[in-house]
Amino acid sequence: MASSPSPPRPRDTVLVTGSSGHLGRALMLSLPSYGYTPIGIDIKPSSTATFIGSCGDASLLQNLFNPSWLRAQPEISSSSNDPNGIEPISHIIHCATLHKPHIESHTKAQFVQTNIADTLTLLEAAAATITTTTSESPETESKKEEKTTIKSFTYISTTSTFGRSLSPLSSVPGAPKPAAHITEKTPCLPKNIYGLTKSSAEDLCYLISSQSSLPAVVLKTSRFFPEADDDADRRASLPDDENLKLCELAYRRVDIADIVSACVASIRAQTRPRLPSTEGEGEGKGEGPKRIKFGKYIISGPSPFLDLSPEDWVALNTTSESDPNAGAEKVFAEVAERLCPGIGEMMARKKGWKWLSRVDRVYDSRKAMDEKELGWKPEWTFQRALERIMRGEEWRSGLTAEVGKLGYHDRAWGGLYY
Repeated sequence: MASSPSPPRPRDTVLVTGSSGHLGRALMLSLPSYGYTPIGIDIKPSSTATFIGSCGDASLLQNLFNPSWLRAQPEISSSSNDPNGIEPISHIIHCATLHKPHIESHTKAQFVQTNIADTLTLLEAAAATITTTTSESPETESKKEEKTTIKSFTYISTTSTFGRSLSPLSSVPGAPKPAAHITEKTPCLPKNIYGLTKSSAEDLCYLISSQSSLPAVVLKTSRFFPEADDDADRRASLPDDENLKLCELAYRRVDIADIVSACVASIRAQTRPRLPSTEGEGEGKGEGPKRIKFGKYIISGPSPFLDLSPEDWVALNTTSESDPNAGAEKVFAEVAERLCPGIGEMMARKKGWKWLSRVDRVYDSRKAMDEKELGWKPEWTFQRALERIMRGEEWRSGLTAEVGKLGYHDRAWGGLYY
């Protein structure tokens, strides 16, 4: 007699804040394919916002972390396809934020409220995820206590927190200086309220994690927005915006699909089984990957420039506008040709594209890719993009097009972004 099939395993539930934005939408669309059930929260209604509200609303968070309340909501019961019902929230990916384009339309106080104060509210609510519900009956006025433990907290930050460290200045006017090599150890010297508040929120993640059992991982993402660059000089430096974004992928950009996979890697790294030798704060002392209690990681497309000679690093930060056979343009061309023979001729002939004339910084994401850290495996790399261009294929992920350009404001504002 054949045994009856086992019931499907419940899927962990992930709370995605800022679910109407670019990354939030990408996560809501993609997490089910990784085996998670996403719940979205945003102040802006959209098809990917399960609940409308602020992650700084302590009452709303208390309800969301209450399993009974969550399961009773029509937004959940009507959308859940899980025969076992939705599981309590186990993971948080905090994307909600004011971005750099909002500097034009929002005050510094609003940046502090959204990026710092609201993040603190969410962190403290996650660190104290014990709720009590009352179940009364005529015979016994009993109280049922339910626990919802947040197993992971992923904070989406930005490489903009490095600020003034990103553009190297020579102490001797006119003297060559190598492009800045940006790692997690690079000092954060914010140059605007956006970078300052994101850096402060990173510190809050560390503080709350160190004072509680809540693990937290900070992902410092490089550029992934689909809109055009807000710098007129950069927009004019290459034939079109697509050409610029391809070049950026070599040193300061990441595909949105790879950020999604980094978020999943973050969840898994924070919930790994403890190693036999691991005690205390969850730091592994033996072989193999450790469970991450707290960590910061740069999430950017793997750069082919990292292994260049010191002379090439200087050339990268040397403008080649007057001589295409020198400076960054020459280094770019040589590296691209090594990765994908024939790409330079094909780009020039079919697209009229060229390489950037200056690269002032290179992001190093090797720590995130380390198997003993996040074990992140980016797929939409610069080399893959070149190979796809050679084959006449779209070089960006399908998720990039599916998310699309969402803008930053509901109406035209006095700048490039809307």
